[in-house]
Amino acid sequence: MPKQNCVGMKGQVYETSVLDADEGICFRGYSIPECQQLLPKAPGLAEPLPDGLFWLLVTGQVPTEEQVNWLSKEWAKRAALPSHVVTMLDNFPTNLHPMSQFSAAITALNSESSFAQAYSEGVNKAKYWWEVNSMDLIAMLPCVAAKIYRNLYREGSSIGAIDSSLDWSHNFTNMLGYRDATFTELMCLYLTIHSDHEGVNVSAHTSHLVGSALSDPYLSFSAAMNGLAGPLHGLANQEVLVWLTALQKEMGGEVSDEAMRDYIWNTLKSGRVVPGYGHAVLRKTDPRYTCQQEFAFKHLPDDPMFKLVHQLYKIVPNVLLEQGKAKNPWPNMDAHSGVLLQYYGMTEMNYYTVLFGVSRALGMLAHLIWSRALGFPLECPKSMSTNGLITLVGANNSS
Repeated sequence: MPKQNCVGMKGQVYETSVLDADEGICFRGYSIPECQQLLPKAPGLAEPLPDGLFWLLVTGQVPTEEQVNWLSKEWAKRAALPSHVVTMLDNFPTNLHPMSQFSAAITALNSESSFAQAYSEGVNKAKYWWEVNSMDLIAMLPCVAAKIYRNLYREGSSIGAIDSSLDWSHNFTNMLGYRDATFTELMCLYLTIHSDHEGVNVSAHTSHLVGSALSDPYLSFSAAMNGLAGPLHGLANQEVLVWLTALQKEMGGEVSDEAMRDYIWNTLKSGRVVPGYGHAVLRKTDPRYTCQQEFAFKHLPDDPMFKLVHQLYKIVPNVLLEQGKAKNPWPNMDAHSGVLLQYYGMTEMNYYTVLFGVSRALGMLAHLIWSRALGFPLECPKSMSTNGLITLVGANNSS
């Protein structure tokens, strides 16, 4: 069977973000540095609030502090989980992967779907976007994610109560059990920069595809999370950490640049890749990597693992250029994010994709609102058999 590689093929209209080969991801036309500068921040913190980014993704406008405060309070009001979902999460076996638990719980939240109810009652199509439930689902996701974390890694301790005076990120970190204000600031940055990445990556396209059948956000987003759980999509930062840990174990403490260069070449010559380097579209250092690097220089400049990451940043691109195979030898965001989480004590790598999923809800569900508002049709492209493809190609060649 032929391989089907669609990288670069134009396949969807998607408003919330665009990935530029030179500038990186832009949210509604704003680069990451611009979002860091323009979006409102929590008192005393330097990174933008994801609440404000969601406002930007939905409306196309940079929100005021008052608008973001309103949104944060709305999410706090909607955050309580139905008891059957809590019971289900408590009854899951501890060997069930966090992403499987996350997806199952989101599907079960379909019991709260006002869209499904409204559709069954014959709601006018013009109101589909209003009934879409995205606000409710985003509000509940940190509670779901925190419940999973506490059950698996904190002996089932309580996530506590939502504080209506706090923003979405701050409530999330409190429920996880992290009280360090700098970790909360990291979560603001993490949840913002992971929020959206155009519309045709596996998870975003899955959400759009399932949503095009008028499945509600709970069903379309849970399907997307099953795509995100795949090792070729959401596990990249985990693979980077595994590789870094192996490097550290084999090479010991401080490593000379020459020894590091030899290690990288040995990795490449063995048929492996350097995880976290390269990107299908970008042709420069990922701005999401850069802002995490700046955060690390500010808050953990002497951390051994960060120093290792920064040393690799100075060496790997030149080796990849010398090898001559990589179109983009520069690091992407996955080369950095896991190291920051490890520094603040979140060492449970299997959980990282859940954090990714909580963040991605902002972009996917903002898009779903617009899909409903614009009346996007059911996505139903044409497929063909291999024999049909051979016939088509043959016919074209003969002409």
